[in-house]
Amino acid sequence: MSWLVTGGAGYIGAHIVRALDAAGLPPVVIDDLSSGHASFVPRGVPFIEGTILDRALVEDTLRSHDVEGVIHVAGFKYAGVSVTRPLHTYAQNVDATRVVLEAMEAARVTNLVFSSSAAVFGTPDVDLVTEETAKAPASPYGESKLIGEWLLRDQGIATAGSKHPLRHTSLRYFNVVGSGDPAVFDSSPHNLFPLVFEALIDGRTPRINGEDYATPDGTNVRDYVHVADIALAHVAAAQRLVAGEPIEPAYNLGSQNGLSVSEIMDAMARVTGIDFTPDIGPRRTGDPDRIVATGELAARDLDWANRYSVDDMVRSAWEARRAASA
Repeated sequence: MSWLVTGGAGYIGAHIVRALDAAGLPPVVIDDLSSGHASFVPRGVPFIEGTILDRALVEDTLRSHDVEGVIHVAGFKYAGVSVTRPLHTYAQNVDATRVVLEAMEAARVTNLVFSSSAAVFGTPDVDLVTEETAKAPASPYGESKLIGEWLLRDQGIATAGSKHPLRHTSLRYFNVVGSGDPAVFDSSPHNLFPLVFEALIDGRTPRINGEDYATPDGTNVRDYVHVADIALAHVAAAQRLVAGEPIEPAYNLGSQNGLSVSEIMDAMARVTGIDFTPDIGPRRTGDPDRIVATGELAARDLDWANRYSVDDMVRSAWEARRAASA
């Protein structure tokens, strides 16, 4: 029996593939390489290049690899870009999730871990986000992830009385950083860590967008969590589903504390040894002062923990990025 990882050639998906393999759950990967890299898939792991919008491809993969569960990571993950590309975002995140569910039903695969997002909360006006915090997505990306959660919920209800009921959970991440393998790095052109690294490599000065937020140092505070911890939580969720143990419909994978952008910049200079004073740019429209979540439910059920310091996060990410240039 194996587990299918959609988007398993991406930054997060590739870490999940490694964590599954280490746990004795053989992984299989489908990825269209629109943002992933074939080199991220470990040697020996079955890799099918193609889109999950192709139901026949997904169903054939589920059947031919004796798949018992799916970790659905694939998707269009750029919240800002989704505002100008809503139709593409919905196709990749909503239509594709529907197709995966259809293929799973046809192949009688009943376990699904869904990669959701903190974007389902929008800009919550609370000090600490919980699973019960109101959902108010502020972008098509956030909306698409919330709809994905609804699709799982509704399919679970619809199949509850059948011979093959869908068991599922959604994991909501915040800012995923770091690296658990020097061969895998975050190549997103929109995320903070790679933006800072590329600036430092090019000899440019990194920039902070706004320093007048209602936070201790004036820069906004976010939940930064290590990608290796994220991967382990997915494996724990998969194991819980297979074991038939009770599981929540959704979990926040949060740090409970948060870090400011200024604190991240200080760690960047400290770890890389490149001394710099970041430029200060204007605020980005809609950027909240603080978004930090509790991870208490995930700690209870999925062995969720923050095992890495901010310096660990920066160091592992920096080493992986430099290895990619070697």
